[in-house]
Amino acid sequence: MTEAQAGASGRQVLIGRRPMTQVARAIEKGETHGFIKVLVDAATRRFIGAAILGPGGDEVVHSILDLMAADAPYTVMQRAVHIHPTVSELLPTVLSTLQPLDPEIADSAP
Repeated sequence: MTEAQAGASGRQVLIGRRPMTQVARAIEKGETHGFIKVLVDAATRRFIGAAILGPGGDEVVHSILDLMAADAPYTVMQRAVHIHPTVSELLPTVLSTLQPLDPEIADSAP
């Protein structure tokens, strides 16, 4: 789901964000444009959407897809230890910043 879809779904949604300017691997590669954004259903603690725009995003998304396929809560990922330096190592950090999604401003910023 996108932010707008999640906001319109009637669910209580949590969102976490991280700009690529704060991702060590992106900085190391000199490719700091982009962001990581995750959407979680507050009641079930399951991922309902994500957007990863930047270096390694195509690889990082599989970490989220695996948890979605396993019907596992996001907290499983928070306890995982990711290899450094990678973009996926920031997923637990992004999850630690989860806050309620404000449907009024959904999709207005990364």
